[in-house]
Amino acid sequence: MSGEPRTATVGPMTAAALFELPDDGWRYELVEGELHRMSPAGGTHGEIAATIGYHLKAFALAAGTGSTFAAETGFLLARDPDTVRAPDAAYVRRERLPEPRDRSGFLPLAPDLAVEVVSPSDRATAVAEKATAWLDAGVQLVWVVYPDRRMVAEHHPDGAARLLRGDDTLDGGALLPGFRLPLPELFG
Repeated sequence: MSGEPRTATVGPMTAAALFELPDDGWRYELVEGELHRMSPAGGTHGEIAATIGYHLKAFALAAGTGSTFAAETGFLLARDPDTVRAPDAAYVRRERLPEPRDRSGFLPLAPDLAVEVVSPSDRATAVAEKATAWLDAGVQLVWVVYPDRRMVAEHHPDGAARLLRGDDTLDGGALLPGFRLPLPELFG
C-alpha cells in the first residue's frame, strides 16, 4: 500500500483496459471501474514485502500447497464494474490456481492470503478499508504490516483480528499450517 491512491481517469475502466496501459513507472489498481494511481514503494516497504514473499515461497515449495505472487500481480476481484487489486505479497492454494496458460493476465480470483505493507504516507482509514475489501472479496487471511511500528495486524473473515509485535511470530494458521516467521526476522 504505497502512497495515497489518486484517481487518474474519469469514468468506468475495465480490467482489460487496465492490463493494456503502458508502463509509466506508476502502480495502478482498479476499484469499481475507477483507476487509482499509487507511488512506487519505498526501500523499507519493498524489503519487507520481499522478505514475506521469500518465506511464503519457500514454505509453499516445500509443502507443495500453492503458489505465491509478488506486488505487481493483479487479482480480478469483481466485474461490471471491474475491480483489480495488487497486494504486496499473496498466496493462492494449489487447487484454486488457474492453469498456467490462463495466468498471463490478471488472476480471476481473490488470493487466499493478501499481504499489505503500510507506507508512511498511508492513511489509517485507507488501510482499514483495503483490508476489509480483501476480506469481502473472499480472502481468508490478511496481514497488514506496519514497518514503522514493527508490528503486524492479522485479519480474518469473521472479524477476528490479532496484533503481533515484539518477539511474536507470524504464522499461517489453518491456511498455512506450519508456516512461521518471527517478527524480529521480518523486521531485521
